[in-house]
Amino acid sequence: MTVKDKKNVTLEHDASPIQPHAEETSANHAPTHDEIRRRAYEIYLERDGLPGDELDDWLRAERELQKVALFKRGWDRRQKHHHPNSEDGN
Repeated sequence: MTVKDKKNVTLEHDASPIQPHAEETSANHAPTHDEIRRRAYEIYLERDGLPGDELDDWLRAERELQKVALFKRGWDRRQKHHHPNSEDGN
C-alpha cells in the first residue's frame, strides 16, 4: 500500500462497515475491486487500525467475498433445481 493509499484509508474512518452479503456480490462475477477494498478496510478496523498487514487484509477480504459468490452460485443452482417450473428459480 502506498503512502497515498494509507492517507485514503484514514479518511474512510467514518465509513460504514461492509459485510460480505451474498446480495452484494454478483453470482456470475468475481468480487469487484471496490467490494474487496471496502471489506479489507473493515478487516483493518477490526484489527484496531494497526499498520503492516494490508496485504493480508486484502487477501482475506478477497477470499471471503469469493466464498460468498461461490455459495450464492450453488444456492441459485439448488433453487433452480428444486423449482424448475418457476421463471426466476424461486
